[in-house]
Formats: sequence, structure tokens, C-alpha cells
Amino acid sequence: MAEIQLNNNWDKVKIKVKRKYRELTEEELAYTPGQDEELISRLMKAINKDRTYVVFMLKKMLLNMDNNRL
Repeated sequence: MAEIQLNNNWDKVKIKVKRKYRELTEEELAYTPGQDEELISRLMKAINKDRTYVVFMLKKMLLNMDNNRL
């Protein structure tokens, strides 16, 4: 089970992830509500980072929704 819930916030978080990792494709950033685990797995593979890093990055981006900070 994923430690994060992206449901309604993915559009904003996606913009931040895309800014940080410009090489990511739309397919790698595709998200369906409830499919958090699949997204985390794709991001892990695409950016060559471990699960802990990806979850931390997404949580941090979710906390800073109102600003442009990555």
C-alpha cells in the first residue's frame, strides 16, 4: 500500500516532477487514482532512485502545493 495519496493533487505534483526530471515522458507520469504503487514503481525505474527517495520527493511536493518549490 502506498504511503501517499495523490488523488486530487496529481496535476500540480506532476508539473513539479516534470520540472525536476525533464526527461520523463507522459507515459511515465501517467496516474490513475488508486494506482499510487504503479506510479511509484515507474518513477523509481525512470529516475533510477529507490522507493524511499521517490516517496519522500512526492510527499515533499504534496506539502508545498502552494508554492513553486520542488
